[in-house]
Amino acid sequence: MLTCAKSIGELALLLMRANTAHPVHEIIATRRSPRSLAPEAALSDIEIISILEAARWAPSAFNGQPWRFFLGKNGDATFTQILSSLEPFNQGWAKNASVLILVAAKTTRDDGSIHADFQYDTALAVAQMVFEVHNLGYVAHQMTGFNRESAQSALDIPRDLVPVVVVAIGKQDHADKLAPALAEREVAARTRKPLTEIVLRGLPV
Repeated sequence: MLTCAKSIGELALLLMRANTAHPVHEIIATRRSPRSLAPEAALSDIEIISILEAARWAPSAFNGQPWRFFLGKNGDATFTQILSSLEPFNQGWAKNASVLILVAAKTTRDDGSIHADFQYDTALAVAQMVFEVHNLGYVAHQMTGFNRESAQSALDIPRDLVPVVVVAIGKQDHADKLAPALAEREVAARTRKPLTEIVLRGLPV
């Protein structure tokens, strides 16, 4: 029953748990990409290192590890630089994040050859990062809505790296702190296409 929840946070997780068709890990079932973040929340250095370490150990083709991270804590120069590169809509809520991470990727391998799979590998690293964020009791929201040229210039990103995504990390806050339209989206049920639509061959029946 919902009354068994030990805190408002746990109650929120129960209410927002995905209605999965089959059992999956709890982090997958409860993971969301909220925009309402508590501005007073802060991650410890140990928690930040754990999040980066989770990304570090992601699978990587030929162990190329093309991912690179630019991390800013709320209030420092890197945070401000990353925030300034976001589209205005994203700036409006991401300013309350505890941490912003710009994820870039190396497009060539160490031998100079083209790394055709750099985005795939980098996405795996971000996925592991996000799982660890939620494991630690925080939330993450990934954004491609940012100006890559602006980010490259503001952060002095080397030209052999391509900005891929920005990840906002923080403590989830109440949805009603958002504008009504966003608040409604914040608590809406998560939906996904059914397995019958995405598994084109080999789905057990």
